[in-house]
Amino acid sequence: MPLFNSKLQNFIGPGIIFAGAAIGGSHLMSSTTAGARFGFSLVGLILITNFLKYPFLLVGTRFTASTGMSLLEGFKKRNSSYLPIFLIVSLITGTFTIAAVSFVSGVLLTNIPLFSNFPPMDLSIMVLVLCGFILLIGKYKALDRLSKLLVSLLTILTFFAVISLITKGSLNNELITTFYNSERSPWRLSNLSFLIPLMGWMPCPVELCVWPSLWMFSKNKVSKYKPTIKEAEFDFNLGYFLTILTAIFFVTLGAITMYGTGGGMLSGSGVAFAQNLIKLYTESIGEWSKWVIIPASFAAMFSTTLTCLDAYPRSISSIQGLIKGTDLGRMESSLEQTRFQNWMIIHIFASLIALLLAKSGGIGVKDFVFGAMTGSFLSAPVFAWMAMDTINSNLVPDKNKYGSFLKLLSWIGLGFLLFFSFLFISNSFFGFGIS
Repeated sequence: MPLFNSKLQNFIGPGIIFAGAAIGGSHLMSSTTAGARFGFSLVGLILITNFLKYPFLLVGTRFTASTGMSLLEGFKKRNSSYLPIFLIVSLITGTFTIAAVSFVSGVLLTNIPLFSNFPPMDLSIMVLVLCGFILLIGKYKALDRLSKLLVSLLTILTFFAVISLITKGSLNNELITTFYNSERSPWRLSNLSFLIPLMGWMPCPVELCVWPSLWMFSKNKVSKYKPTIKEAEFDFNLGYFLTILTAIFFVTLGAITMYGTGGGMLSGSGVAFAQNLIKLYTESIGEWSKWVIIPASFAAMFSTTLTCLDAYPRSISSIQGLIKGTDLGRMESSLEQTRFQNWMIIHIFASLIALLLAKSGGIGVKDFVFGAMTGSFLSAPVFAWMAMDTINSNLVPDKNKYGSFLKLLSWIGLGFLLFFSFLFISNSFFGFGIS
C-alpha cells in the first residue's frame, strides 16, 4: 500500500506543525508586501530561498528518524560549542519572536467588530495568554490538532481568495509582465532592508530545523508509532510544500489587490497595517471577502504564535537537560514536562514585557517584526553550518547521510546566506554600494 493508508495519522504531525510555525509573518506581511511593491518580481527569489534552505531545515527530521536522537543531542555530541550557541540565540530571539507574532495576531483582531474597540495591545496579550492556556492544558495533542486545523483553514481560504480574484479577471497583462520586467525593480541595494527580512523568515528561520526533531518524540509517544525515515520525511515535505504554496498565494493576493497602491501598507501603527491589509483586499475582491481574508490572516498568525510558544521553551528546556546531564530533553519524564512548562511561563511573561516596552517606545508592527526577521537571516549561516555538519557526521549511518545532490545544495545555500549577510552588513554599517 502507498503512504496514504490508515497509518498516515500515526506520523503526520510534526511537519504540519512546522508549517504552522513557518506560515506567519513571512507570508502575511513579507510575501503580501512583496506583491504590493514589486508585483511578481520576487516570486523567483522566494522559490530560490525556500529551495536553498530546504536541506538545512530537513536535517532535524532525517537526523532523528535515522538515529533515534534529537538534533540537539546531535549538536552536543558533534561539537561542544554548538549547544551553547543555539541556547544563547534561542534565549535572545525566542522572546522577541513570540512577542512579535502575538502582536500581529492581536492587531488583526481589530478588524472583527466584536474586538474593534479593544486596544490592540490588550488583544495581543489575550492571544498570548490564550495560546499559553491551550498548550499548558492540552499539551502536544492540542498543538497537533489545532495546527492541522489552522494550516488547512488558511491554505483553503487563501486559495479561495486567489481563485476569486483570477476568475474576476484581476490578473492583467501589466501584472503578468512583472514576472520578468517590473517598473519597480527590487534589485537595488536600497531594497536590502526589505529583501533580507523577506529571506530571513522565508519560509522560516534556519534554527527551526531543531523543532520537528523534538516534536517527533511527542508524536511518537502519542501515536505509539515510530515512523520510518521515508514516512517522517513525507510528513516534513508535505508541511514544507504547504509553506511554499501559501507564500505564492499571498504574493499573488498582494500583487493583484495592491500593486501600485499598497507599497506603504506597513507604515504607521499596527492597527493601521491591519486595517490597510483588509481594506485593500475588500476593495479589490468585494466586501464579502473580509470573512475570508480575516480568518485566513488570523489563522496564519495564531498558528505561528501557538507553535513558537511551544517550540522555544521546548528547545531551551531540552538544552538545559542535556547540558546538566539530567536527561535527554525528550519530554519523557515528569521532570522534563515540569521544566518545559516553567520555561513556557517564563516566555509568556518575558513576551508580555517586550510587548509593553514596544508600546511605550512607540515601536510599529513593521519595525517589531522586520527586526526579528533580519536577526534570523544574519544568524542563519551559523545554524546552517551546524545542521550540515551534524547530518554528515559519523553520528548518522552512511546510508542516511546527505548524498551528492543535497551536499551540493547545502554548500550553495550556505554561500547564498553568507553572501547576502555580508552584503547587508556592508551596506547598512559601512555604506557599501548605493543607499
